[in-house]
Amino acid sequence: MKEEIKAYNSVLDLIGNTPLIKLSKISADLTGNFYAKVEAFNPGHSTKDRIALYIIEEAEKRGILKPGDTIVETTSGNTGFSLAMVSIIKGYDCILAVSSKSSKDKIDMLRSMGAKVYVCPAHVSADDERSYYNVAKRLHEETKGSVYINQYFNELNVDAHYKSTGPEIWEQTGGQITHLVACSGTGGTISGTARFLKEQNPNIKVLGVDAFGSVLKKYHETKEFDNAEIYPYRIEGLGKNLIPTATDFDIIDKFIKVSDEESAHTTRELAKKEGLFVGYTSGAAFQAVKQYAEEGEFDANSKVVIIFPDHGSRYMSKVFSDDWMNEQGFFDSVNQEEALKIEIIK
Repeated sequence: MKEEIKAYNSVLDLIGNTPLIKLSKISADLTGNFYAKVEAFNPGHSTKDRIALYIIEEAEKRGILKPGDTIVETTSGNTGFSLAMVSIIKGYDCILAVSSKSSKDKIDMLRSMGAKVYVCPAHVSADDERSYYNVAKRLHEETKGSVYINQYFNELNVDAHYKSTGPEIWEQTGGQITHLVACSGTGGTISGTARFLKEQNPNIKVLGVDAFGSVLKKYHETKEFDNAEIYPYRIEGLGKNLIPTATDFDIIDKFIKVSDEESAHTTRELAKKEGLFVGYTSGAAFQAVKQYAEEGEFDANSKVVIIFPDHGSRYMSKVFSDDWMNEQGFFDSVNQEEALKIEIIK
């Protein structure tokens, strides 16, 4: 009798069940125990695989998506890649409106996955007709048989993490998790994961990460949208210039803001100290851990899980480029030695 061939039917079968990895070296000076939920192990290299598959399959079940339809979405890159990947397997066309702040690597990857990409100016208001939000809406209206995913205002974004990321973390920690640290963009990841975890143990603290230049932290604290908080920043997939309904602010205990520069250096530090080649937002998440630690948020018994959203390959032209770091003024006399030294033998 021949043995059964052990193969997956498609890359979609690989979504989820990402590993939890203990962080030892980068956290050596911090009090507590720190674990990274490394979402780069998804086949599309980011946490957005989860929502792409879940939302599309829910739309199919409800009869919203039909064979030959087109998927339209607003994205900073990762959601778009995941949607394009799922669309290939399921036979849909994919149109994406992308922020110009997205790295060239991300935009090239979207095109390589067969998506039609519209690059929109990053530093315009959300209600500007050129913003990637409004461009996506227009493309949806103009494209017959299209479905607009609308991740910022889609409750299914939250549900995807409630049904996958949250249960995985609870099981992987044996219910010992005391803190969840996660970046907030659309808010789906932090909200869905936190909702599940707090149902298991309401004492788990949910610590959000926001960017300087974003409105989320102040809105969480005051319930007021302050336009004066908004200014350009470089981190992708973190923070917002609008208030996404996919963010459950009531379930988040606290927010802290991180800077572009410190987050960039922490991203590179994760690669050099932990061998984790992860993205800019992952660096931002651990930078927030450092700042929360300085505020005395953790003790020796803390079991802290940090969600690392994506892979470092999407930032080769940004945080992992010495030229880009220099252009941003992120290398100075103190940290110039961090730059990679390349010697060319002739």
